[in-house]
Amino acid sequence: MSGKQPDLRIKIGNLVFRNPVILASGVLSNTAGIIKRVVSEGNVGGVTFKTITLNPREGYKNPVIALTKAGLVNAMGLPNPGLNEAVKEIVNVKSFLPSDVPLIVSFASSDPKEAGKITHKLEETGVDAVEFNLSCPHTKKLGLTVSQDMKLVESIIEHVKTTIKIPLFVKLGLQDNIIELAKLLEKYDVDCIVAINTIRSVVIDIYARKPVLSNVYGGLSGVAIHPIAVRVIYDLYKNVNIPIIGVGGVEDWIDAIEMMLAGACAVEVGTAVYSKGISIFKEVIDGVSKYLESEGFSSITDIIGLAHTTT
Repeated sequence: MSGKQPDLRIKIGNLVFRNPVILASGVLSNTAGIIKRVVSEGNVGGVTFKTITLNPREGYKNPVIALTKAGLVNAMGLPNPGLNEAVKEIVNVKSFLPSDVPLIVSFASSDPKEAGKITHKLEETGVDAVEFNLSCPHTKKLGLTVSQDMKLVESIIEHVKTTIKIPLFVKLGLQDNIIELAKLLEKYDVDCIVAINTIRSVVIDIYARKPVLSNVYGGLSGVAIHPIAVRVIYDLYKNVNIPIIGVGGVEDWIDAIEMMLAGACAVEVGTAVYSKGISIFKEVIDGVSKYLESEGFSSITDIIGLAHTTT
């Protein structure tokens, strides 16, 4: 052990993150008050604002969350107030974020011109990057559904890339054509791939004898999907030369290190906040730092994809 603190900073495109642990798009990332608390108490490296659409969406009716032995299953339906109202909250968030804590805003669309309109407005608002949600597994005509149409994806990506100058991230879900999609994103110089989202699931109440969620289908998150996420990251790293942010079941620093060794340059934390609270972010960051120091690494970048060199 050298006694010198390892460098935890990462760079994606022209963005510098103070550390590789990012707040995932979800229930803790849609209001300025909650985000401010997470940033101040958790020392996160970046923030992903919850998915917005051009027009308001009410989302699904309750129940929208089911807790299972395998993890959390949710089907929110991408509820949001729409672009114009969301921008007001985003401006507030941007006003208190440190310069080395980038604000990424997730958006969903199935129309190229609409996607261009959303991202242009977000760029004007001053966000640091946008994240195209191609991964939500339970919302019709958005997310994972859109990703099945390669020509549509290409059209949207092409339109957005010619509309904005800020980095474009794309969040991919679990699907058979994920490598094909990733290679398409590489062709258009997408700045980062975020992988993965929740996995399409069903929970049934054995006494009511019907599905628990109002939408029937939901997305499973938590520890059960972590090895799957690691596999996807590992495969993506082998096939494309795009920075990867890993998501899925990160509950401690070991999970984070595992994703980075597989090829992720950063990780996002979401569901673990339910069980561990906001302190999960500092716990993961401190653990990653101690691991690097004890193993003789001077920088977080030293371990990215390292598992590929020892197989």
